[in-house]
Amino acid sequence: MKIAVVGTGYVGLVVGACLAETGNDVICVDKLDSKVRMLRRGRMPIYEPGLEELVHRNVSKKRLTFTTQLARAVRASEIIFIAVGTPQGEDGSADLRHVLGVARDIARAMNGYKVVVDKSTVPVGTAAKVREIIRRETTHPFSVVSNPEFLKQGAAVEDFLKPDRVVIGAEDDKARRVMQELYAPFTRTGAPVMVMDCASAELCKYAANALLATKISFMNEVANVCELFGADVDDVRRAVGSDRRIGTSFLFPGVGYGGSCFPKDVQAILHFTGQEGYEFKILDAVEIVNKRQKARLVDKMVKHFGSLKGKTIALWGLAFKPRTDDMREAPAITIIEKLVAAGAKVQAFDPEAMKVAKGIFGSKITLTDRSYDALKGADALAIVTEWSEFREPDFAKMRKLLKSPVIFDGRNIYSPAVMKEQGFTYYSIGR
Repeated sequence: MKIAVVGTGYVGLVVGACLAETGNDVICVDKLDSKVRMLRRGRMPIYEPGLEELVHRNVSKKRLTFTTQLARAVRASEIIFIAVGTPQGEDGSADLRHVLGVARDIARAMNGYKVVVDKSTVPVGTAAKVREIIRRETTHPFSVVSNPEFLKQGAAVEDFLKPDRVVIGAEDDKARRVMQELYAPFTRTGAPVMVMDCASAELCKYAANALLATKISFMNEVANVCELFGADVDDVRRAVGSDRRIGTSFLFPGVGYGGSCFPKDVQAILHFTGQEGYEFKILDAVEIVNKRQKARLVDKMVKHFGSLKGKTIALWGLAFKPRTDDMREAPAITIIEKLVAAGAKVQAFDPEAMKVAKGIFGSKITLTDRSYDALKGADALAIVTEWSEFREPDFAKMRKLLKSPVIFDGRNIYSPAVMKEQGFTYYSIGR
Protein backbone atom coordinates (compact mmCIF):
# COMPACT_ATOMS: atom_id res chain seq x y z
CA MET A 1 0.00 0.00 0.00
CA LYS A 2 1.02 3.62 -0.55
CA ILE A 3 0.94 5.47 2.77
CA ALA A 4 1.77 8.94 4.06
CA VAL A 5 2.26 9.72 7.75
CA VAL A 6 2.09 13.39 8.68
CA GLY A 7 4.14 14.04 11.82
CA THR A 8 7.34 12.31 12.93
CA GLY A 9 6.99 12.39 16.72
CA TYR A 10 6.70 9.37 19.00
CA VAL A 11 3.57 8.16 17.24
CA GLY A 12 4.18 9.12 13.62
CA LEU A 13 7.72 7.81 13.38
CA VAL A 14 6.81 4.47 14.98
CA VAL A 15 3.71 4.11 12.78
CA GLY A 16 5.65 4.92 9.62
CA ALA A 17 8.54 2.60 10.35
CA CYS A 18 6.32 -0.31 11.40
CA LEU A 19 4.04 -0.01 8.37
CA ALA A 20 7.10 0.05 6.11
CA GLU A 21 8.35 -3.11 7.84
CA THR A 22 5.44 -5.11 6.37
CA GLY A 23 6.27 -4.04 2.82
CA ASN A 24 4.27 -0.85 2.42
CA ASP A 25 5.73 2.25 0.76
CA VAL A 26 5.64 4.95 3.44
CA ILE A 27 6.38 8.66 3.19
CA CYS A 28 6.80 10.41 6.54
CA VAL A 29 6.11 14.14 6.45
CA ASP A 30 7.33 16.80 8.84
CA LYS A 31 7.27 20.58 8.48
CA LEU A 32 10.72 20.94 10.07
CA ASP A 33 13.40 20.67 7.41
CA SER A 34 16.09 20.13 10.07
CA LYS A 35 14.22 17.11 11.44
CA VAL A 36 13.74 15.61 7.99
CA ARG A 37 17.45 16.04 7.24
CA MET A 38 18.29 14.39 10.56
CA LEU A 39 16.08 11.40 9.76
CA ARG A 40 17.50 11.06 6.28
CA ARG A 41 20.97 10.85 7.85
CA GLY A 42 19.74 8.06 10.09
CA ARG A 43 19.68 10.07 13.32
CA MET A 44 16.68 9.65 15.62
CA PRO A 45 14.98 12.69 17.19
CA ILE A 46 13.70 10.50 20.04
CA TYR A 47 14.91 7.50 22.00
CA GLU A 48 12.68 4.46 21.56
CA PRO A 49 14.08 0.90 21.79
CA GLY A 50 14.19 -0.86 18.42
CA LEU A 51 13.12 2.19 16.41
CA GLU A 52 16.50 3.23 15.02
CA GLU A 53 17.18 -0.24 13.62
CA LEU A 54 13.70 -0.38 12.11
CA VAL A 55 14.09 3.01 10.42
CA HIS A 56 17.56 2.20 9.06
CA ARG A 57 16.42 -1.12 7.60
CA ASN A 58 13.38 0.29 5.82
CA VAL A 59 15.20 3.38 4.55
CA SER A 60 17.88 1.10 3.07
CA LYS A 61 15.13 -0.96 1.41
CA LYS A 62 13.66 2.29 0.03
CA ARG A 63 10.29 1.56 1.64
CA LEU A 64 10.56 4.51 4.04
CA THR A 65 11.31 8.08 3.00
CA PHE A 66 11.10 11.50 4.65
CA THR A 67 9.98 14.82 3.21
CA THR A 68 8.68 18.28 4.06
CA GLN A 69 6.42 18.27 0.98
CA LEU A 70 3.00 17.26 2.27
CA ALA A 71 1.21 17.78 -1.04
CA ARG A 72 3.58 15.43 -2.87
CA ALA A 73 3.14 12.79 -0.18
CA VAL A 74 -0.66 13.05 -0.33
CA ARG A 75 -0.76 12.70 -4.11
CA ALA A 76 1.47 9.62 -3.94
CA SER A 77 -0.58 7.87 -1.25
CA GLU A 78 -3.93 6.20 -0.79
CA ILE A 79 -3.89 6.28 3.01
CA ILE A 80 -2.81 9.39 4.93
CA PHE A 81 -2.26 9.20 8.69
CA ILE A 82 -2.51 12.40 10.73
CA ALA A 83 -0.08 11.95 13.61
CA VAL A 84 0.66 15.53 14.68
CA GLY A 85 0.63 16.84 18.22
CA THR A 86 -2.50 17.82 20.15
CA PRO A 87 -0.93 19.96 22.89
CA GLN A 88 -2.88 20.69 26.03
CA GLY A 89 -4.49 24.11 26.24
CA GLU A 90 -4.58 26.15 29.42
CA ASP A 91 -8.13 24.95 30.06
CA GLY A 92 -7.12 21.29 29.68
CA SER A 93 -8.56 20.95 26.19
CA ALA A 94 -6.72 19.23 23.35
CA ASP A 95 -5.52 21.84 20.86
CA LEU A 96 -6.68 20.64 17.44
CA ARG A 97 -5.16 23.42 15.34
CA HIS A 98 -2.44 21.18 13.92
CA VAL A 99 -4.81 18.28 13.20
CA LEU A 100 -7.37 20.46 11.45
CA GLY A 101 -4.69 22.41 9.59
CA VAL A 102 -3.20 19.20 8.22
CA ALA A 103 -6.67 18.00 7.22
CA ARG A 104 -7.15 21.18 5.22
CA ASP A 105 -3.77 20.79 3.52
CA ILE A 106 -4.51 17.15 2.68
CA ALA A 107 -7.83 18.12 1.09
CA ARG A 108 -6.22 20.77 -1.08
CA ALA A 109 -3.63 18.28 -2.36
CA MET A 110 -6.01 15.39 -3.17
CA ASN A 111 -5.90 13.86 -6.63
CA GLY A 112 -8.31 10.97 -6.08
CA TYR A 113 -9.86 8.79 -3.38
CA LYS A 114 -8.02 8.96 -0.04
CA VAL A 115 -8.48 7.39 3.38
CA VAL A 116 -7.60 10.03 5.96
CA VAL A 117 -6.78 8.47 9.34
CA ASP A 118 -6.82 10.31 12.66
CA LYS A 119 -3.95 8.66 14.55
CA SER A 120 -3.41 11.51 16.99
CA THR A 121 -5.26 11.28 20.30
CA VAL A 122 -8.22 13.57 19.70
CA PRO A 123 -11.48 14.37 21.52
CA VAL A 124 -14.77 12.81 20.54
CA GLY A 125 -16.15 14.57 17.48
CA THR A 126 -12.80 15.30 15.82
CA ALA A 127 -13.39 12.90 12.91
CA ALA A 128 -16.59 14.79 12.11
CA LYS A 129 -14.65 18.08 12.12
CA VAL A 130 -11.94 16.65 9.87
CA ARG A 131 -14.58 15.26 7.52
CA GLU A 132 -16.31 18.65 7.25
CA ILE A 133 -13.06 20.53 6.59
CA ILE A 134 -12.04 18.12 3.82
CA ARG A 135 -15.52 18.21 2.30
CA ARG A 136 -15.33 22.01 2.03
CA GLU A 137 -11.93 21.93 0.32
CA THR A 138 -12.22 19.15 -2.29
CA THR A 139 -14.58 17.40 -4.67
CA HIS A 140 -12.57 14.17 -4.61
CA PRO A 141 -14.03 11.16 -2.77
CA PHE A 142 -12.54 10.34 0.63
CA SER A 143 -13.12 8.56 3.91
CA VAL A 144 -12.18 9.65 7.43
CA VAL A 145 -11.15 6.98 9.91
CA SER A 146 -10.40 7.14 13.63
CA ASN A 147 -7.58 4.72 14.50
CA PRO A 148 -6.33 5.51 18.02
CA GLU A 149 -2.83 4.43 19.00
CA PHE A 150 -2.13 2.31 22.07
CA LEU A 151 1.65 2.62 22.13
CA LYS A 152 3.58 2.58 25.40
CA GLN A 153 6.74 4.65 25.30
CA GLY A 154 9.65 2.31 25.80
CA ALA A 155 7.74 -0.51 24.08
CA ALA A 156 6.08 1.34 21.19
CA VAL A 157 7.61 -0.70 18.36
CA GLU A 158 6.63 -3.98 20.01
CA ASP A 159 3.14 -2.64 20.74
CA PHE A 160 2.57 -1.74 17.09
CA LEU A 161 4.01 -4.92 15.62
CA LYS A 162 2.17 -7.14 18.14
CA PRO A 163 -0.91 -5.20 19.25
CA ASP A 164 -3.37 -6.23 21.96
CA ARG A 165 -6.13 -4.94 19.70
CA VAL A 166 -6.65 -2.64 16.73
CA VAL A 167 -9.51 -0.14 16.93
CA ILE A 168 -10.96 1.20 13.68
CA GLY A 169 -13.64 3.83 13.66
CA ALA A 170 -15.12 4.11 10.15
CA GLU A 171 -18.42 5.17 8.64
CA ASP A 172 -18.22 3.36 5.28
CA ASP A 173 -17.43 -0.16 4.09
CA LYS A 174 -14.63 0.82 1.71
CA ALA A 175 -12.60 2.46 4.47
CA ARG A 176 -13.21 -0.50 6.77
CA ARG A 177 -11.89 -2.93 4.15
CA VAL A 178 -8.81 -0.81 3.45
CA MET A 179 -7.91 -0.54 7.15
CA GLN A 180 -8.54 -4.22 7.84
CA GLU A 181 -6.24 -5.15 4.96
CA LEU A 182 -3.58 -2.72 6.22
CA TYR A 183 -3.56 -4.22 9.72
CA ALA A 184 -3.92 -7.88 8.69
CA PRO A 185 -0.14 -8.60 8.98
CA PHE A 186 -0.14 -7.37 12.58
CA THR A 187 -3.14 -9.39 13.76
CA ARG A 188 -2.38 -12.87 12.39
CA THR A 189 -1.94 -14.27 15.91
CA GLY A 190 -5.51 -13.40 16.83
CA ALA A 191 -5.42 -9.85 18.15
CA PRO A 192 -8.94 -8.51 17.61
CA VAL A 193 -9.66 -5.84 15.01
CA MET A 194 -12.53 -3.89 16.53
CA VAL A 195 -14.57 -1.95 13.99
CA MET A 196 -16.95 0.68 15.32
CA ASP A 197 -18.20 4.21 14.72
CA CYS A 198 -15.71 7.08 14.90
CA ALA A 199 -17.02 8.59 18.15
CA SER A 200 -16.65 5.26 19.98
CA ALA A 201 -13.15 4.78 18.58
CA GLU A 202 -12.13 8.27 19.67
CA LEU A 203 -13.34 7.62 23.19
CA CYS A 204 -11.50 4.26 23.47
CA LYS A 205 -8.07 5.83 23.94
CA TYR A 206 -9.25 8.33 26.53
CA ALA A 207 -11.18 5.71 28.46
CA ALA A 208 -8.19 3.33 28.53
CA ASN A 209 -5.71 5.96 29.68
CA ALA A 210 -8.10 7.42 32.23
CA LEU A 211 -8.70 3.98 33.73
CA LEU A 212 -4.97 3.22 33.94
CA ALA A 213 -4.32 6.61 35.54
CA THR A 214 -7.09 5.84 38.02
CA LYS A 215 -5.44 2.52 38.97
CA ILE A 216 -2.15 4.32 39.61
CA SER A 217 -3.67 7.06 41.76
CA PHE A 218 -5.82 4.56 43.65
CA MET A 219 -2.80 2.42 44.51
CA ASN A 220 -0.85 5.49 45.58
CA GLU A 221 -3.67 6.32 47.98
CA VAL A 222 -3.59 2.75 49.30
CA ALA A 223 0.18 3.09 49.80
CA ASN A 224 -0.29 6.27 51.81
CA VAL A 225 -2.89 4.52 53.96
CA CYS A 226 -0.45 1.63 54.47
CA GLU A 227 2.05 4.08 55.93
CA LEU A 228 -0.57 5.37 58.38
CA PHE A 229 -1.29 1.90 59.76
CA GLY A 230 2.09 0.20 59.43
CA ALA A 231 0.96 -2.10 56.60
CA ASP A 232 3.09 -3.18 53.63
CA VAL A 233 1.73 -2.06 50.28
CA ASP A 234 3.62 -4.83 48.47
CA ASP A 235 1.64 -7.47 50.35
CA VAL A 236 -1.59 -5.58 49.69
CA ARG A 237 -0.73 -5.13 46.01
CA ARG A 238 0.00 -8.82 45.48
CA ALA A 239 -3.22 -9.87 47.17
CA VAL A 240 -5.34 -7.39 45.23
CA GLY A 241 -3.63 -8.16 41.92
CA SER A 242 -4.27 -11.89 42.25
CA ASP A 243 -7.97 -11.17 41.74
CA ARG A 244 -8.53 -11.93 38.04
CA ARG A 245 -11.10 -9.15 37.84
CA ILE A 246 -8.39 -6.63 38.75
CA GLY A 247 -5.04 -7.96 37.50
CA THR A 248 -1.51 -7.00 38.46
CA SER A 249 -0.75 -4.21 35.98
CA PHE A 250 -0.53 -0.57 37.10
CA LEU A 251 -0.77 -1.46 40.80
CA PHE A 252 2.75 -0.36 41.70
CA PRO A 253 2.79 2.70 43.98
CA GLY A 254 5.28 5.49 43.42
CA VAL A 255 5.64 9.21 42.88
CA GLY A 256 2.78 9.58 40.41
CA TYR A 257 2.32 9.24 36.67
CA GLY A 258 3.67 11.56 34.00
CA GLY A 259 4.39 11.53 30.28
CA SER A 260 2.61 12.86 27.25
CA CYS A 261 -0.55 10.77 27.58
CA PHE A 262 -2.02 10.21 31.04
CA PRO A 263 -1.89 13.82 32.34
CA LYS A 264 -3.04 15.31 29.04
CA ASP A 265 -5.75 12.73 28.38
CA VAL A 266 -7.21 12.97 31.88
CA GLN A 267 -7.38 16.75 31.47
CA ALA A 268 -8.90 16.44 28.01
CA ILE A 269 -11.68 14.06 29.04
CA LEU A 270 -12.49 16.33 31.98
CA HIS A 271 -12.72 19.25 29.55
CA PHE A 272 -14.85 17.72 26.79
CA THR A 273 -17.21 16.04 29.23
CA GLY A 274 -17.41 19.26 31.21
CA GLN A 275 -18.44 21.11 28.06
CA GLU A 276 -21.48 18.84 27.94
CA GLY A 277 -22.28 19.63 31.58
CA TYR A 278 -20.99 16.35 32.99
CA GLU A 279 -18.88 16.27 36.17
CA PHE A 280 -16.38 13.41 35.96
CA LYS A 281 -15.70 13.37 39.69
CA ILE A 282 -13.51 10.27 39.74
CA LEU A 283 -11.03 11.82 37.31
CA ASP A 284 -11.03 15.08 39.27
CA ALA A 285 -9.84 13.04 42.25
CA VAL A 286 -7.32 11.08 40.16
CA GLU A 287 -5.63 14.29 39.09
CA ILE A 288 -5.59 15.76 42.60
CA VAL A 289 -4.03 12.58 44.02
CA ASN A 290 -1.38 12.49 41.29
CA LYS A 291 -0.29 16.07 41.90
CA ARG A 292 -0.03 15.41 45.61
CA GLN A 293 1.88 12.17 45.10
CA LYS A 294 4.61 13.91 43.08
CA ALA A 295 5.50 15.90 46.21
CA ARG A 296 5.46 12.86 48.50
CA LEU A 297 9.18 12.12 48.29
CA VAL A 298 10.14 15.70 49.10
CA ASP A 299 7.78 15.66 52.09
CA LYS A 300 9.66 12.61 53.39
CA MET A 301 12.97 14.43 52.96
CA VAL A 302 11.75 17.45 54.89
CA LYS A 303 10.51 15.19 57.68
CA HIS A 304 13.90 13.45 57.84
CA PHE A 305 16.21 16.47 57.58
CA GLY A 306 13.99 19.17 59.09
CA SER A 307 15.25 21.64 56.48
CA LEU A 308 16.62 21.03 52.99
CA LYS A 309 18.50 24.32 52.81
CA GLY A 310 22.14 23.63 52.01
CA LYS A 311 21.54 19.92 51.48
CA THR A 312 22.73 18.10 48.36
CA ILE A 313 20.32 15.52 46.98
CA ALA A 314 21.43 12.96 44.41
CA LEU A 315 18.65 11.98 42.03
CA TRP A 316 18.51 8.85 39.89
CA GLY A 317 15.97 8.98 37.08
CA LEU A 318 14.64 11.98 35.16
CA ALA A 319 12.44 10.49 32.42
CA PHE A 320 8.82 9.89 33.39
CA LYS A 321 9.38 6.13 32.93
CA PRO A 322 12.22 3.79 31.93
CA ARG A 323 13.22 3.15 28.30
CA THR A 324 12.44 6.66 27.11
CA ASP A 325 14.01 10.11 27.21
CA ASP A 326 10.62 11.81 27.56
CA MET A 327 10.31 14.19 30.53
CA ARG A 328 6.91 15.65 29.76
CA GLU A 329 5.01 15.93 33.07
CA ALA A 330 7.71 13.77 34.69
CA PRO A 331 7.54 13.52 38.51
CA ALA A 332 11.27 14.36 38.52
CA ILE A 333 10.45 17.89 37.36
CA THR A 334 8.13 18.56 40.30
CA ILE A 335 10.58 16.98 42.76
CA ILE A 336 13.56 18.97 41.46
CA GLU A 337 11.62 22.24 41.45
CA LYS A 338 10.57 21.68 45.08
CA LEU A 339 14.10 20.75 46.14
CA VAL A 340 15.61 23.83 44.49
CA ALA A 341 12.89 26.07 45.97
CA ALA A 342 13.73 24.65 49.41
CA GLY A 343 17.39 25.62 49.00
CA ALA A 344 18.78 22.18 48.13
CA LYS A 345 21.39 21.38 45.50
CA VAL A 346 20.50 18.61 43.04
CA GLN A 347 22.95 16.23 41.34
CA ALA A 348 21.06 14.10 38.81
CA PHE A 349 21.59 11.22 36.38
CA ASP A 350 19.40 9.43 33.84
CA PRO A 351 20.52 6.88 31.22
CA GLU A 352 18.71 8.65 28.35
CA ALA A 353 17.10 11.95 29.41
CA MET A 354 20.17 14.08 30.19
CA LYS A 355 19.93 16.24 27.08
CA VAL A 356 16.24 16.87 27.69
CA ALA A 357 16.90 17.69 31.36
CA LYS A 358 19.61 20.16 30.35
CA GLY A 359 17.07 21.97 28.19
CA ILE A 360 14.59 22.16 31.07
CA PHE A 361 16.84 23.06 34.00
CA GLY A 362 19.98 24.53 32.45
CA SER A 363 22.47 25.33 35.21
CA LYS A 364 19.93 25.05 38.05
CA ILE A 365 21.03 21.46 38.71
CA THR A 366 24.18 19.41 38.15
CA LEU A 367 23.94 16.61 35.59
CA THR A 368 26.53 13.85 35.92
CA ASP A 369 27.95 11.50 33.30
CA ARG A 370 27.57 8.40 35.46
CA SER A 371 25.06 7.31 38.08
CA TYR A 372 27.62 7.02 40.88
CA ASP A 373 29.00 10.50 40.16
CA ALA A 374 25.67 11.95 41.29
CA LEU A 375 26.23 10.46 44.77
CA LYS A 376 29.54 12.20 45.50
CA GLY A 377 29.11 14.32 48.63
CA ALA A 378 25.31 14.07 48.56
CA ASP A 379 23.30 13.99 51.78
CA ALA A 380 20.82 11.49 50.32
CA LEU A 381 19.78 9.67 47.16
CA ALA A 382 16.30 9.97 45.67
CA ILE A 383 15.22 7.33 43.15
CA VAL A 384 12.54 8.68 40.82
CA THR A 385 12.62 6.42 37.72
CA GLU A 386 12.99 2.65 37.95
CA TRP A 387 15.64 2.07 35.28
CA SER A 388 16.94 -1.52 35.35
CA GLU A 389 20.53 -0.40 35.96
CA PHE A 390 19.49 1.08 39.31
CA ARG A 391 18.09 -2.21 40.63
CA GLU A 392 21.30 -3.97 41.66
CA PRO A 393 23.90 -1.31 42.39
CA ASP A 394 27.08 -1.54 44.46
CA PHE A 395 25.69 -0.60 47.86
CA ALA A 396 29.11 -0.48 49.51
CA LYS A 397 30.28 2.01 46.89
CA MET A 398 27.10 4.04 47.39
CA ARG A 399 27.72 4.28 51.15
CA LYS A 400 31.25 5.56 50.56
CA LEU A 401 30.15 8.21 48.06
CA LEU A 402 27.17 9.53 50.02
CA LYS A 403 27.79 11.95 52.86
CA SER A 404 25.12 10.07 54.81
CA PRO A 405 23.61 6.66 53.87
CA VAL A 406 20.04 7.80 53.24
CA ILE A 407 17.85 6.67 50.34
CA PHE A 408 14.40 7.94 49.38
CA ASP A 409 13.05 5.32 46.99
CA GLY A 410 10.10 6.66 45.01
CA ARG A 411 9.69 3.40 43.05
CA ASN A 412 10.15 0.73 45.76
CA ILE A 413 12.91 -1.01 43.83
CA TYR A 414 14.82 -2.18 46.94
CA SER A 415 13.88 -4.41 49.84
CA PRO A 416 13.60 -2.58 53.18
CA ALA A 417 15.22 -5.58 54.90
CA VAL A 418 18.19 -5.56 52.54
CA MET A 419 18.60 -1.81 52.94
CA LYS A 420 18.70 -2.22 56.71
CA GLU A 421 21.35 -4.94 56.38
CA GLN A 422 23.37 -2.66 54.10
CA GLY A 423 23.32 0.11 56.69
CA PHE A 424 21.02 2.58 54.92
CA THR A 425 18.28 4.72 56.36
CA TYR A 426 15.64 3.84 53.81
CA TYR A 427 12.33 5.47 52.93
CA SER A 428 9.95 4.04 50.33
CA ILE A 429 6.29 4.37 49.35
CA GLY A 430 3.71 2.51 51.44
CA ARG A 431 6.17 0.28 53.32
